[in-house]
Amino acid sequence: MPLSFDITILIRFILAVVLGATIGLERELTNKYAGLRTNILVCLGSCVFTILSIYAFPLAADSVHPQAFGDPARIAAQILTGIGFIGGGTVLRHGASVYGLTTAATLWIVAAIGMACGTGMIALAIGATIVCVLVLVAIRTVEKNFLKQSTKNTKNIQISVICEEKNAENVHSYLITSVGTLQKISKKIMENNEYEISASIIASSDIDINEIYRKIQKIDGAGTVSVQENYE
Repeated sequence: MPLSFDITILIRFILAVVLGATIGLERELTNKYAGLRTNILVCLGSCVFTILSIYAFPLAADSVHPQAFGDPARIAAQILTGIGFIGGGTVLRHGASVYGLTTAATLWIVAAIGMACGTGMIALAIGATIVCVLVLVAIRTVEKNFLKQSTKNTKNIQISVICEEKNAENVHSYLITSVGTLQKISKKIMENNEYEISASIIASSDIDINEIYRKIQKIDGAGTVSVQENYE
């Protein structure tokens, strides 16, 4: 039968937005590339495609679809392929380190939650969201507080400094020798003849990135400074 935009469909839409936002908020608060809006759109899009897959391509013929043929899982199955491309775009590699795998996996589960909303499996969607948030929040807390003596005793820091050409060497030398173990550093000339120096550094887990920021700002000629921790 043709799809009618009734209260049931509206509830599925709203639920997809709310559950996507719940996970997206955690991603946004931890400053990830795929944040609030991305997770909402992925969840809602998966919900819409699943509803279309169920209702727009019926297997049985009726008065509206006299020559009906199709597989109601066909469109829904392609969500998995599509989300792979989006998730792949969040994975970054800096030297020997890879970042963004947790964000990519989060988009994957968000798409699954959207599909569950689209099929009307409300309990499954809500349950998966709760478990997902618990994993993202609680496991990170466990890692930070109870695994400090393990191999997770370092942090990855991304530093970007824009400076004048005459001061580029001072900034370059400081980043190489004074912060931590250098993984990667690059220097490029910008349109206004300023230099942008970017570095990926492994430092001790107890180092204060705010202190790094303040020290770089004190370097002669250091202009715009960005210091961020990369973690999952």
